[in-house]
Amino acid sequence: MTIPNPVQARKRARLRALQALYQHEFNPQSSRAVIDQFLATQDMEKTDVEYFSCLVKKIISSSAQYDDLLQPYLDIPLQKLDATERCILRIACYEFSEHLEIPFRIIINEAVSLAKKFGATDGHKYVNGVLDKAAKVLRPHE
Repeated sequence: MTIPNPVQARKRARLRALQALYQHEFNPQSSRAVIDQFLATQDMEKTDVEYFSCLVKKIISSSAQYDDLLQPYLDIPLQKLDATERCILRIACYEFSEHLEIPFRIIINEAVSLAKKFGATDGHKYVNGVLDKAAKVLRPHE
């Protein structure tokens, strides 16, 4: 058995969390139910499952808090954003707030990468702009 690369395992955790949070947007249920369903039905072998679970739990339970942190950097209400971009921004905001060991540039890069892959056309540009503004305030020490 090979040990997964920790960077790639976190990247996969973010991807799976995005999918789980997107699903939650349209089918709200407990974070435990979302996590259990993903663990049972998705290939989580090379995923940092602990980080995935933490992302889903914290973002579902504290989405209003992250939305409030993000709103000053948006030009429209967060609820009017595409669901994919909204979930990506919440993941990044959670990481800005709770994972100070992750440099903000990595957080932004990961969010933009997810937006390019799953978001609307040019959604990645919007995500990048919002997070760049937010990082200057939420991570001023960097």
